[in-house]
Amino acid sequence: MEICIDNVESAKNAIKGGASRLEVCSALSEGGLTPTPGFLSLIRKISPIKIYAMIRVRAGNFVYTREEMDAMLIDIEALKNLKTDGFVFGALTEEGEIHVDFCKEIITAARPFPVTYHRAFDQVNEPLKSLETLCEVGFERVLTSGQRLSALEGISLIKKLIELAQARIIIMPGAGITKDNLKAIKEKSGAKEFHASAKRAKKFLKRSTDVKIGSGTDFCVMVTDEELVRELVNILKENR
Repeated sequence: MEICIDNVESAKNAIKGGASRLEVCSALSEGGLTPTPGFLSLIRKISPIKIYAMIRVRAGNFVYTREEMDAMLIDIEALKNLKTDGFVFGALTEEGEIHVDFCKEIITAARPFPVTYHRAFDQVNEPLKSLETLCEVGFERVLTSGQRLSALEGISLIKKLIELAQARIIIMPGAGITKDNLKAIKEKSGAKEFHASAKRAKKFLKRSTDVKIGSGTDFCVMVTDEELVRELVNILKENR
């Protein structure tokens, strides 16, 4: 069970709940961006489990300029020195295909660490063809909701991808995974790895001012719930 986190409290809760791997990001509210070296370094110090660092320079789509790619390559070089266990990345062309050249650059820069192709995959035009491309490029796994809003809704495509992968690449369902649907997703897809945030809202005391800073929700932050992680992990253990 991989848990995505963007703050220290979430990391601690995920670890105590029994997560097997952390996807370390900043700004999960934006779908996850590259974490700062300071944050990743701190997570490495407290985490006994594997940590994969998101490499994503900005929110929005996954079609990048040369300058944005250069920035992400610099990020990889910086984060490699912080003892991460792998990276998470995805890039597309304007035509909705895997950007092979950019992906090869990332794979090369990340060596000897493995790379997961993230949910940019859910925006490709031809998922089965794209999976073959990712196998050829050398990605370790693909995170996908089966091109639907949730993994449960996309279960049919996820199952096809797992059958096509034939152990060449890991297919990891993610998006909308809860304790109420994890068992069904596992049984119907045949997947072995899963991705979730297992989060809850943590509210703060509201100050007596109307000043709003940023576009996010004030006085509230999303934090991984230790007990929910534990429930997800136990469901997987019970259904091996």
